[in-house]
Amino acid sequence: MTPAPRVLAFPAPPPQTTVAKLTAELAFEVDPDDLMQDFAAGNRQGYVVVETRSPQAFATAHLPGAINLPYRELTAENTAHLDRGLVYICYCESFQCNAAAKGALKLAELGFTVKRLAGGITAWQAAGFPVESSRPHQAPIDHPIRCAC
Repeated sequence: MTPAPRVLAFPAPPPQTTVAKLTAELAFEVDPDDLMQDFAAGNRQGYVVVETRSPQAFATAHLPGAINLPYRELTAENTAHLDRGLVYICYCESFQCNAAAKGALKLAELGFTVKRLAGGITAWQAAGFPVESSRPHQAPIDHPIRCAC
C-alpha cells in the first residue's frame, strides 16, 4: 500500500481562505520584476524606493532612484520632510537580511505606508536589473551584494 503524500498531510485550505491569505501577503511585498516594469514604463508615481541599509552599502550599489534611510537612524525628526501620501518600498540585501523589515516597521510606526521589495538588491541583481553607485568613477558591481546593515 502506498502511503499518503507528505505534502497532503495538512489539508489545503479552501479557495476563499487562500485568496484572503495571499491577497494580504501580496499587500506587503513588491516583486522585483513588477518594480522594474514600472521603472521601464516611467511609472514612478505614488511610491519611493528606500534602501534601508547603511550609507556605505548605499554608496556601493543601490536601485536606480532609491533614497537611503538607514533603519537604525529613522526618527520622527529625520523623516518629517517625507511625503506621507506616498508608499515607501523598503529593501535591503536579501531574504537573509531583515533591514528592510526593520526599516518598514519603523516607518510604519512613524505613520508611513510601506511595502518591502522581495529578495532585496540581491534578487534585483539576480534578475539582471541595473544598480547605481554613489561613488564617483565606480562602475556598478556585478557580483552578489553582502549585507551591510
